[in-house]
Amino acid sequence: MAGLYVQGLLHDLSKYSPTEFLVGVKYYQGDRSPNNAEREDKGVTLAWLHHKGRNKHHLEYWIDYSLEQDDHAMAGMRMPRCYVVEMFCDRIAACKVYQGSAYTDASPYKYYEKGKGRYMLHPETKRLLERLLRMLMVRGEDYTFRYIRRRVLHNDLLYTIRHFFRMEG
Repeated sequence: MAGLYVQGLLHDLSKYSPTEFLVGVKYYQGDRSPNNAEREDKGVTLAWLHHKGRNKHHLEYWIDYSLEQDDHAMAGMRMPRCYVVEMFCDRIAACKVYQGSAYTDASPYKYYEKGKGRYMLHPETKRLLERLLRMLMVRGEDYTFRYIRRRVLHNDLLYTIRHFFRMEG
């Protein structure tokens, strides 16, 4: 476990809203996102537009107009580390679900590599995500989750506050 207990419990709760849940039921296939099927059917996926706007672990949540570029083009904003870690865990889970027994610790990295040219990620966010994906591929889940708890999140204010208030068992 990566140590994001509260985020783990609250992760993707918007999927239970009618906008997302009903699309999931209608377009469920088991081996890919129902959002892709809705997009193919309607030309747009309202479920995804709803989802990415409410869940901070999606890189698309952090796309905004850049003040650092003269033309104010859209760009990825820096994501807090706790959300980068949640995005990393989400990628692992999605690969495990969609790939089943074909999943390996390299699967999330390979999936990321296929689409990384299209992602709008802040350079700092990109570095952290890629470091974690490579670490998972080379060293495995146990090592990577331990690294996340000890090195990535240990000074993160949101993580510290959430960790402090969690119940000790």
